[in-house]
Amino acid sequence: NHLSRSRNVSLTRFPLALSIPQDNTEGSMAAATVCINHAEQGPADWNDRWKHVLNIIEGENEGTGKPTLEFLQSTCRVLVIGAGGLGCELLKSLALSGFGNIDVIDMDTIDLSNLNRQFLFRQADIGRPKAEVAAEFINKRIPGCKVVPHYCKIQDFGESFYREFHLVVLGLDSVLARRWMNGMLVSLLVYDPNDGSLKQESVVPFVDGGTEGFQGNARVVVPGMTACIECTMYLYPPQVTFPLCTIAHQPRLPEHCVEYAKVLLWPQEKPFGDGVGVDGDNPQHIQWLFAKAETRAAEFNISGVTYRLTQGVVKNIVPAVASTNAAIAAACAGEVFKMATSIGGSMQNYMQLNVGEGIYCNSVEMFRDEECPACSQKPRMVHFRRTDTLQAVIDYLVSESTLQMKSPGITAMVESQSKTLYMSQPKIIEQRTRCNLERTLTDLGLTDGHQLVVADVTTPRSLLFNIIYDE
Repeated sequence: NHLSRSRNVSLTRFPLALSIPQDNTEGSMAAATVCINHAEQGPADWNDRWKHVLNIIEGENEGTGKPTLEFLQSTCRVLVIGAGGLGCELLKSLALSGFGNIDVIDMDTIDLSNLNRQFLFRQADIGRPKAEVAAEFINKRIPGCKVVPHYCKIQDFGESFYREFHLVVLGLDSVLARRWMNGMLVSLLVYDPNDGSLKQESVVPFVDGGTEGFQGNARVVVPGMTACIECTMYLYPPQVTFPLCTIAHQPRLPEHCVEYAKVLLWPQEKPFGDGVGVDGDNPQHIQWLFAKAETRAAEFNISGVTYRLTQGVVKNIVPAVASTNAAIAAACAGEVFKMATSIGGSMQNYMQLNVGEGIYCNSVEMFRDEECPACSQKPRMVHFRRTDTLQAVIDYLVSESTLQMKSPGITAMVESQSKTLYMSQPKIIEQRTRCNLERTLTDLGLTDGHQLVVADVTTPRSLLFNIIYDE
């Protein structure tokens, strides 16, 4: 079993949230009344509280499920990334499925606009960290469930922290964060030095969910064994951008006005000091951009610039629908439950949901990319001409649909010494290496088959590429 350390991967039926007897109407009504009363009065706890979970674990083998339930409640540790629309649903579903030890990471605070779908929050919670409020709500509502909040970035933790968990669930709204988490969990893999086989006790599986409007998807990833996020980067189209000439001279949309304020005015006017970048979670930054965008819109008779639109453009916010979040979170929680209890097979391995026009749901198996830069354990071959410049390599790493890097930095061994060819941060190194961008690859001492070490914010570890020259 590739989930040792008491981990199992498998289940096909999602656990019910409430236990209501089915043998007679009177009993069902009585149980329903108990549930409603507890929901109104406070913490939900009563005899046979987890009977519904036992029924699913045991199936026809009555009396055999208690060890598994005890594992869920006492031993199994689950990490939820994100406490927003999807994260709230995940925390609720996992807690009601019997998981007793849950950690949650989220770096955001609660905004008024969150309250229409993120049901663990109330108006009095506005301005507080999402992770902390969500944990307080679940801990109070479901006795025996311990949710530990972490109000920080996922990058604030290292390998030792992520190794502590049996399973990870992603409820993120950022492709960048997904890729970073994918890279982190792949980096935990340990291979036998003798035969190169994967040590299964090092595997931490994860379930990823995502929604956009009436569309959503869920997927199961077992690092080193199934397709990872980087294997299927083509599923994530590059972020929409607007031509700079349009933004600067011929704006036609309210989004153009916001981008004008963000891309052109912010670095010129430096409203919050030199070197301070735009923070989409800072109300003062959004308010400043909103005011500038409104002025720009008025000049060109463009309507539709609002505070909410400004924040949406800056943070690349996609529309959220509560029912889509609930459906995808249920699918993700079901997969986590299956893997933790082994009562059925895991989804193979990517599910799509579309309820925009009718209802469409489909699952398909995604296969590993043998040249995946994250999980293939071998350098990726990239083809260039000897006369190509280092800038061409940077452009390739950014624009290639299977890579989509943000600000790659490149180092290589040249004349038996490690040499930084280009690094965008810190600023002093960027200034020193900028001249290399216009130099050809041969001028930089890179030969056919030369290995490049590339670092980027999309992954916590460096990736390897081998240059192959096309004559």
